[in-house]
Amino acid sequence: MVDFAAQRYALIALAAAALFGASTPFSKLLLGEASPQMLGGLLYLGSGLGLSLIWVARFLSMRTSRRSSSRSLSRITLAQLRQSELPWLAGAVLCGGILAPVLLLWGLSGISAASASLLLNAEAVLTTLLAALFFAEHVGRRIWLASMLMLIAGGFLSWSPGGSGLSGMALTTHVMAVVAACLLWAVDNNLTRHVAAADAVTIALIKGLVAGSVNLALSLAAGAAMPSLAPLAGALVLGATGYGASLALYVVALRNLGTARTGAHFATAPFFGAVLAIAMGEPVTSLFALALALMVLATWLVLTESHQHPHQHAPLRHAHTHVHDEHHHHSHDALDDAAVMPERGHVHEHEHAPLTHAHTHMPDLHHRHRH
Repeated sequence: MVDFAAQRYALIALAAAALFGASTPFSKLLLGEASPQMLGGLLYLGSGLGLSLIWVARFLSMRTSRRSSSRSLSRITLAQLRQSELPWLAGAVLCGGILAPVLLLWGLSGISAASASLLLNAEAVLTTLLAALFFAEHVGRRIWLASMLMLIAGGFLSWSPGGSGLSGMALTTHVMAVVAACLLWAVDNNLTRHVAAADAVTIALIKGLVAGSVNLALSLAAGAAMPSLAPLAGALVLGATGYGASLALYVVALRNLGTARTGAHFATAPFFGAVLAIAMGEPVTSLFALALALMVLATWLVLTESHQHPHQHAPLRHAHTHVHDEHHHHSHDALDDAAVMPERGHVHEHEHAPLTHAHTHMPDLHHRHRH
């Protein structure tokens, strides 16, 4: 049986991939205007600033709502992040926000965009591998197969008979830098899973502001000059969409699909970049058509996965956006505005009693059990 709720979050993951993938060709263009570390800082700073506008607009909207209260206003603050979750977030910011983008952009400065597209597909496989080996996430055969198909499709997207693809790419320090960036983003994806219950905009906002400020400060301290106004504005806008909005959507998908499945969908990012390149005038090749077919097959494998077995829910207390479904039967404080319409999405700390049942599920917040 197909889980239609999971399909909805799969579309969110694909949207995140589309935004990030489309940002790659533009990042390549901006490399001539700023150093890799400077550009990485500006992209993530743009991410944080763009999400800050969304955060403020949402805050003001809640404040003017008739149903608002001091409690509801506090629910979009850092209170959603528990102290025990801060090390996970700090690790994610360091790996995925500070180190990975600098390595990617520096590597991109020394190899072709096509070769970089191939290498970036390694992120999905590395994410799945780490999730299975070190973070105890169940990864079925369909997910492994989908990840490998995405990797092969990325190879077709970037390979050319003249040898400009992987066969013609030496193991240079630039290549190793891109692979290292993929590994760091894979670590970031698995660490972010541990804080995915918190507000997605807040998580992405913190990551963008901290990572962007650190890399920008380090590049300025090293003597790098700020780019002129046009590329500066372009980098900030690109960061707000290709990094900020993409990351917020990714966290929402991660919360509901798990690390490996979200990563498998996100592996389509290079394909969206290739589509943009074609829209800008590049010809459609037979290899592109073959890559498209493989990516469609891989996406279908993940979308139609059905995982069901009897499982036990241990007692759990946490806070996240939820509705009153089979996993949420709790009552509310009479003063809590969520009690007005509990069938609508709302956020508050709540407890889960022990429960044993069987149904189709994903490794989301409530199904991180062992198999």
